[in-house]
This record gives sequence, C-alpha cells and structure tokens, in this order.
Amino acid sequence: MAASKDLQEILKPFYQRASEAEDRLARLEAAISTKKDAGNEDLLKMVTELQSKLESVKAEQVAEKEKAIEEIEKLRAENAKLKYQISHLIRALKEADSKLASK
Repeated sequence: MAASKDLQEILKPFYQRASEAEDRLARLEAAISTKKDAGNEDLLKMVTELQSKLESVKAEQVAEKEKAIEEIEKLRAENAKLKYQISHLIRALKEADSKLASK
C-alpha cells in the first residue's frame, strides 16, 4: 500500500502536466475552430459575391446575344431586299443593252 501511495505521489506531477496539456490542447482546438469558421464565412461571402457577379454577367451575355440575333435577322432581310434589287437592275441593264444592240 505504501508503494502504491509513493507511486501515486511520483506520478501526480505527470498527471497534472497531462491534464494541463489536455486543457491547453482543447483551448487551441477551440481557437483553430473559431478561426476556421471565420475563414469559412469569408470564403462563403466571396463565393456568393462571385456567383452573383457570374449570374449578372450571364444575363448580360444572354441579352447581348438576343440583341445580336435580332440585328442579324434585320441584316439578312436587308440583304435579301438588296439582292432582289440587284437582280432587277441587272435584268433591266441586259434589256437596255439588247435594245441598244438591236438598233
């Protein structure tokens, strides 16, 4: 029994240091967890901002694409009209040339 008490007395400082180390470790883990949470909040905020910017840019792109499609359709219609006019002008020139040649 005396040896057991002596052993407990010898180990008491080791148990105390181990307990202090565990407490210190728990405080460090809590501090790291808090810092990670704060860092995660910053990252989440940045990701949210980037996503909203991306969505607005996509909306702009869609609007510009629709506008470009409308412009292309207008230009195609104008091009068709001009081709029609050119074909009639060419036909009129050929008729005029043939009339001049026959005189």
